[in-house]
Amino acid sequence: MKRNGLFVAVIFAFLAMAFTAGTTEYKVDAKQSKVVWLGKKVTGEHTGGINIADGKLISDGKNFTGGSFTIDMASMTCTDVADPAYNEKFIGHLKSDDFFSTAKFPKSNFVITKITSTGKDQYNVKGKLTIKGITNEIEFPATIQTVGKQIKANAKIVVNRTKYDIKYGSGSFFDNLGDKAINDDFELNVDLVAAK
Repeated sequence: MKRNGLFVAVIFAFLAMAFTAGTTEYKVDAKQSKVVWLGKKVTGEHTGGINIADGKLISDGKNFTGGSFTIDMASMTCTDVADPAYNEKFIGHLKSDDFFSTAKFPKSNFVITKITSTGKDQYNVKGKLTIKGITNEIEFPATIQTVGKQIKANAKIVVNRTKYDIKYGSGSFFDNLGDKAINDDFELNVDLVAAK
């Protein structure tokens, strides 16, 4: 009986190794990766950048199976406002409690819960996005490809800010805003570069 038990234990150990041995983790290169944000309002739009703090992509050798990345909200910049004083004031407002409360919530995070191949280098990504300590499920298409020893991924993620308690200037919550209304949706254009 002991011999049979040992045999079963060895088989289970072998199977466990077989299922995990093919998993490869690619670490996101924060210096080569970037996030460009775009917010729109009735009278125009603004855009800028945010730094990636860290992240990873996971592959089983054939397909990508998971991953995550963290955004440094305090690094937020605006690239379309030329006047230095107004630029500083504008970014200060975005970092305030009216918007992203970066002093209280310095990092935002996305974790992949499911990734499905839809064609060559094309994937449908589902996951949980956390902003201001609030987590919601989101879904978006992404391109993920192997380039030499690197993995490159890019996607446009559309986020409804009101789901993260960012309601300033939202026509969904305030009346008579006129041309001061700000769209509920904003875009995060994400480019990740990762390597083993």
